[in-house]
Amino acid sequence: MADKIDNKKQAYAKAKSIRTSGQKLNLVAKSIRGCNIKVAIDQLTFSKKRISREVLKVLNSAIANAENNFGLDIDKLVVSEAYVGKSIVMKRMRARARGRAARILKPFSKLTILLKEIEEGK
Repeated sequence: MADKIDNKKQAYAKAKSIRTSGQKLNLVAKSIRGCNIKVAIDQLTFSKKRISREVLKVLNSAIANAENNFGLDIDKLVVSEAYVGKSIVMKRMRARARGRAARILKPFSKLTILLKEIEEGK
């Protein structure tokens, strides 16, 4: 059976300031792309990455948006897109020897998760 994706049946959630680099966040986002909702929740729950808890919050928000705002069936939802963007970078100072200073960069990232409902085709 072929699965069809209806473009009208989709919901999303965004997080704009997640305190991690985009590279680290993309490792977790890559693991849930294209997965069923139940599989994605299991992957994030048992992941050892610190940032997976934040990604799980955004995924649960997207599921709630799909159910409450768009009336989609949770059992048919799939993570169609999970993409990461660059946000602000906080700059801090670390004291060094001989009165010098070094810059510390603390990056933030954005995350968007898009869910789509899959219908069974003939």
